[in-house]
Amino acid sequence: MKAFKSTYRAATTALLLAGVAGLATSCKDYLDVEPQSLTTTAATFSTVSGATSAVLGAYDPLSGDNTYGTRISMYFPYDTDEMISSSGTFDTGRRGIARYKAFSSNTEVINPWNNLYQGVERANICIENIPKMELYTSGSSADTAALHRLHGEALTLRAQYYYELIRNWGDVPAQFTPSKSGQDFNLPNADRNETLAKLIADLALAAKLVPYRSAAGLVNERITKGAVKALRARLALQRGGYALKGTTMTRSADYLDYYRIARQECLDLMSRRTEHTLNPSFANLWLGVNEQRHDVANEILFEVGMAGSTATGDSKLGYYNGPRLNASTIYGSTQGAVTVVSTYFYAFDSTDVRRDITVAPYQIPSNNNQAGVALNTIYDGKFRRDWHVPPLPGTNNYLGYNWPIIRFADVLLMYAEADNELNGPTAVAVAALREVRTRGFGGNATRAGLGLNTNTKADLFTAIVSERLLEFGSEGVRKYDLLRWNLLEQKLTETKANLALLRTGAAPYQNVPLYQYYRVVSGKIQWTRSFYRPSPTVITAPAGTTRVNWRFAIDAAYVANLRPNGTSVSVGGTAVTSTGSGLAAEYVPGQGKELLPIPQTTLDTDPALKQNAGY
Repeated sequence: MKAFKSTYRAATTALLLAGVAGLATSCKDYLDVEPQSLTTTAATFSTVSGATSAVLGAYDPLSGDNTYGTRISMYFPYDTDEMISSSGTFDTGRRGIARYKAFSSNTEVINPWNNLYQGVERANICIENIPKMELYTSGSSADTAALHRLHGEALTLRAQYYYELIRNWGDVPAQFTPSKSGQDFNLPNADRNETLAKLIADLALAAKLVPYRSAAGLVNERITKGAVKALRARLALQRGGYALKGTTMTRSADYLDYYRIARQECLDLMSRRTEHTLNPSFANLWLGVNEQRHDVANEILFEVGMAGSTATGDSKLGYYNGPRLNASTIYGSTQGAVTVVSTYFYAFDSTDVRRDITVAPYQIPSNNNQAGVALNTIYDGKFRRDWHVPPLPGTNNYLGYNWPIIRFADVLLMYAEADNELNGPTAVAVAALREVRTRGFGGNATRAGLGLNTNTKADLFTAIVSERLLEFGSEGVRKYDLLRWNLLEQKLTETKANLALLRTGAAPYQNVPLYQYYRVVSGKIQWTRSFYRPSPTVITAPAGTTRVNWRFAIDAAYVANLRPNGTSVSVGGTAVTSTGSGLAAEYVPGQGKELLPIPQTTLDTDPALKQNAGY
């Protein structure tokens, strides 16, 4: 993994120095290209090594703060019914995004937009020029195979960049050729369904060009056939799902055609388990991510390589999110800015091993010992600085953690969803769901089956919605699932209502304790009471333990702050004024805020482009 990261970054650096990233001229700020002579293009795409450097340059915008290193991975996907990002009243930065009150002048919106279009432009350059190379058709078998693979990778990268643009901004400009001097740069909003249909067709071609992992001999930071097919399934479900048009969620009449595509791509991958399959241990999978070791099951089909401790090439995963660390002399410091929705903790069964990987109810102060936290401030846990190998003391923000784009668990659950939509609750669809769920219960199929209702098509869909919530917590999946299912409004409403029930200990939260108690053994926290049993009458902490507020932390202010800033809310008969600092506090159905605003900097230079509704 590390070796490829170094090669990836070195090749990209060489590429940028050579000017390959801007082989065409554009007056569009968001395409971020600079003029270069055509001879540079010809020279670059005259050899396999030159084409390889160009494609590695197309990978480069995936990493760094403005894309999957921070913004797209940890700012854009929240708030949902799983995670809250940087709690606080909305502002002109990341909190405006999380509270569903973003601004078109927000640099946290502008910079990711620009980076994604930079990726599109670099991919377009490769897609246009690689098939024109003489070696593409008449070179040695090795050269031809290498160039075909590079062509397929570039097609897939362009699809990934556009997918991210579409799911965050909707109908965005779509250009499928490199920018050239003299062209009309007034690009209108392109219909997202048409763009997705084009990308899905591109990925069908890419799947023919790119080898499977076993033949490529590559780690998962570079695209192989498994990744192409999984991403094609994901884009097909996006195309077949609901999308915001104006302020209304709509779905195309031909949506089942795309469910058929998703079903077949997943079925193809499920029949080749020697390429990719589930890691038998959910814990081992995520410990491997934090320890930066290769997963022998190759469950992660594609991940963004991060390295270099820079804002342009690395990630703040495990620093911006994960348990909060405060000047630990062993592990260093973190922000711990992503917190878990309290009801999400209780969405897990007590024996579901995924809970204690996905959720981290502790922090580490300067004494290096874990300390318990209240229920309203528990952290997400899949990326943890204190799990990094070797430990990284100090204040460095960049830990080198890769961002998983897609996992085999997603393949199984996408198959279950597509097959169920097409054929009802088939045995194969249920089996795919059960495989993921059984792994979540540590292999205990009996326990995993308790309470699982798959009798009807509607029942199985409900089970899939629940399972994806539990499986993909803090992986940037949930918000976009809810949008394509047209369930975001419903789930946010349900979650806020459930938080109010949790405050009072009403069903189904009647057994959630008001307080919790813990001791520290060898620096690690040990909770001394069940999370699923009411607190004792005497609330004084027993000797050798520390008490923290648990359900008691979900107070009237917490519930009131789930509403827009300034709203007067009656909580337990008392009027409380919201500060708008809680989960999706500024979300109001029908305003169109499910999408981000198109950057004003782009609108100012492109009069053909229209702003999204609600902004």
